[in-house]
Amino acid sequence: MDKLYKGLKSESLLVPFVAIIVGLLLGAIIMIIGGYDPILAYQSLISKIFGSSYDIGEAIRTIIPLVMSGLAVGIAFRSGLFNIGVDGQIVMGALGALIIGTQLSLPPILHATLSVLFGALLGGLWGALIGYIKAKRGINEVITSIMFNFIALYISQFFIRLFMAQAGTQRSEMIKESASIQIGWLSQLMGGARMHWGFVLMILAVIFYSVYLNKTKWGYELRAVGQSQHAAFYAGMKVPNVVVRAMFISGVFGGLIGTFEVLGVFKYVAISSTTSGIGFDGIAVAILGGNTALGVLLSGILVGALTYGSQGMSFGADVPGEIIRMVIGFIIFFVAAPGIVKTFFPSVKKKSKKEA
Repeated sequence: MDKLYKGLKSESLLVPFVAIIVGLLLGAIIMIIGGYDPILAYQSLISKIFGSSYDIGEAIRTIIPLVMSGLAVGIAFRSGLFNIGVDGQIVMGALGALIIGTQLSLPPILHATLSVLFGALLGGLWGALIGYIKAKRGINEVITSIMFNFIALYISQFFIRLFMAQAGTQRSEMIKESASIQIGWLSQLMGGARMHWGFVLMILAVIFYSVYLNKTKWGYELRAVGQSQHAAFYAGMKVPNVVVRAMFISGVFGGLIGTFEVLGVFKYVAISSTTSGIGFDGIAVAILGGNTALGVLLSGILVGALTYGSQGMSFGADVPGEIIRMVIGFIIFFVAAPGIVKTFFPSVKKKSKKEA
């Protein structure tokens, strides 16, 4: 049994690695077809990520929301739910942080802490509402979460325009400096990159995700419901409560993304007709990471690095940034369909069979 587990574990690590290589190769082929130099493009991508301390800091800043989004989607996946409403939870988290950050005057540490907590709570409650509708009314969470994205967006716009709009602009007023979660000394060390405490909270969120799912009774219930709601029900678990709880935690992760972006990066909320799209990127991160804590962290780092580095491809090799989105899409495709990797790469199949 141990040998079988090791074989499956090795295979689960090998398939994403092969998928990344194949994705990069297919991206290079597309560049060649389009008349671009793939070697120069990938060199420019790496140079953009590691070119300076500022670039490293901004790459980390790009990675943080992607990891958090992957955790938000992943914990819903593990409970058998498909939360594509993370964008709406991000919006509500940003709104919560903005309300506390602009409307209250408190000492710096207290003000920032309260802003983070209120943003996370608002995102969590928004997610829990979707879970409640699913658990109590049986309405598919895919439908409700999509609609809740738009509802959150327009609720946010309503409150900003009514109470917190910056005159003559399409954005809110700036948060008070006491609510900021930027780390001044670290930003200076990173050449002015927008570094904030969200980096530390992201690491804590990854640890919480792992411990909660694998070491607690509530995590066991969540995974059991994700495997089979009927079996969990007959085992005596309160399935509706588990569903609402899972969506609340998912919403908290989403709300923290919006909170970090407001308090640590932009210091305001723009009045936009669309959501950020980070919640949908989180689906890719969760799938690539296999819904595990370490996997989501590593896949978030990969997707974030590629996303930030694509700017270097645009300037250094004149390659459209959409190429990187295609590369990420290829990687996700091959991870989601491992049979294709095994078909075209028999060595992967043989190795996994041998180890199993």
